[in-house]
Amino acid sequence: MKFYKPTTPSRRSMTVVDYRKLLSGHRARKSLKGGFRRGSGRNAFGRITVRHKGGGVKRSFRFVDFKMDKFNVPGIVKTIEYDPNRTGFIALVSYRDGEFRYILAPKEVKVGQTILTAEKTEVVAGNRMSLANIPVGTFIFNVELKPKNGAKMIRSAGSYAEVIAHDMGYTLIKMPSTEVRRVPSTCYASIGGVSNDEHHLVVLGKAGRSRKMGIRPTVRGSAMNPVDHPHGGGEGKQGRGLRRAKSMWGKPTGKGQKSRTPKKYSNRLIVSRRFVGKRKDNK
Repeated sequence: MKFYKPTTPSRRSMTVVDYRKLLSGHRARKSLKGGFRRGSGRNAFGRITVRHKGGGVKRSFRFVDFKMDKFNVPGIVKTIEYDPNRTGFIALVSYRDGEFRYILAPKEVKVGQTILTAEKTEVVAGNRMSLANIPVGTFIFNVELKPKNGAKMIRSAGSYAEVIAHDMGYTLIKMPSTEVRRVPSTCYASIGGVSNDEHHLVVLGKAGRSRKMGIRPTVRGSAMNPVDHPHGGGEGKQGRGLRRAKSMWGKPTGKGQKSRTPKKYSNRLIVSRRFVGKRKDNK
C-alpha cells in the first residue's frame, strides 16, 4: 500500500495500491479496448434501478476473455495492466497461434510465465482446467456455472474459492462468503486467486474521490421523512424505530437478515448457506 504525508485532512487517511510495484507499466492494447456507454444504474427504459451511480471519470472498456476457450494452446503473459472497470488486474496473453487476449490476472502470475487451458493440465496458478480434474483443497477463481458459458463467479480482487469434494458429477466449492455450492464438474475454473488482494485496504479519504469513481452520495433513511423511507421521521436525530432494518421499499435489508428469493432456481445447488451476522467465537 502507498501512504501519503498528511498535507490536508483528507490526505491524512488516504491510501492507494502501489501500482508501480505490481503492474508492468504498459498502455492498453488498442485492438482490445473500446468505448462504451455507462448506464449510471439505469435499465433499458432509462429508469434508475441501481441508486447512487452516475458521473465519474470517462473510461475505456477492455475486452476481457472470460471463456478462455483457447484449448491446448499455450500462451505467454506479456503484461500485467490496470483495468478501470474491475477491481482485479488484467493480463495480456500472447498465444502460440499469434492471437492476443486479455484475461483476469491471478496474483501469483508474472510477466513471461506460460499459461494453458486444457481439460487436464498442471495445477499451476493461471492454468485453467475442468473442475473434475482439480484436486481437493485447490484454490480456484473465474468459475463457470454452466459448461462453456464463461466464468461468472469469483472475479473480484483478492477473491478465491476452494474445491472441497467431487460427488455424482458435481464439484463442491466453498465460496468466499462461506457458502458451499455444487457446480457441474464439466465446468472450467482457473487455478489460484484474483490479483490485487490489497484492494480491500484502500481508504478513499475524501468524497471527491468517490465522485470520480462514479459513486454518488447515499442518504440515510433515518434522515428522510416518513413518506420517503420506513426509517424516516421523528423530532431531531432518531433511531429507525423498527426492530428490523428495512429498505426504501419495505423489504428486509442488512444486519444479517435474509433477502434471498425463497424459491430461487439455484437453491438445489446450495449445500450449505453462507454464515450471516457476527460470529460469537470471534472468527
